[in-house]
Amino acid sequence: MRATQVVNTLLLKELVSAFFLAMRYFFAPKPTINYPFEKGHVSPRFRGEHALRRYPNGEERCIACKLCEAICPAQAITIEAGPRQNDGTRRTVRYDIDMVKCIYCGFCQEACPVDAIVEGPNFEFATETREELYFSKEKLLDNGDRWEREIAANLSADAPYR
Repeated sequence: MRATQVVNTLLLKELVSAFFLAMRYFFAPKPTINYPFEKGHVSPRFRGEHALRRYPNGEERCIACKLCEAICPAQAITIEAGPRQNDGTRRTVRYDIDMVKCIYCGFCQEACPVDAIVEGPNFEFATETREELYFSKEKLLDNGDRWEREIAANLSADAPYR
């Protein structure tokens, strides 16, 4: 009988200490964030929604070298090239990314010699249909125009480590 009393006393002590531990964490500030209303920190190297960038004068950066298409392991990028109207240099006539295939590896961004294609800071691009995940050149340029300030800041913050 003595051994069972000792065991019961130890179990009761552990139960009480567990209860107080639970109460301490119950009233402590929560480490989670209220997501739709609060956003967490996003690294400058974050790989989100793709975007095509422009030069400050409004001209597209892409020179249709097709390096991003060649290096893409998922074969998600399709490019067709044509001459520019003003000077005859190459430009993209068609630049499509199939985001269903994309694995967000960042190889396209690393391969681009003029920083035309980048993976921007936007991680909130859920869609209702699959067709909305086929990004055309116009959609990519709109993304670039919308996120240019953040993209430029992220590229400059990451430049010392490249």
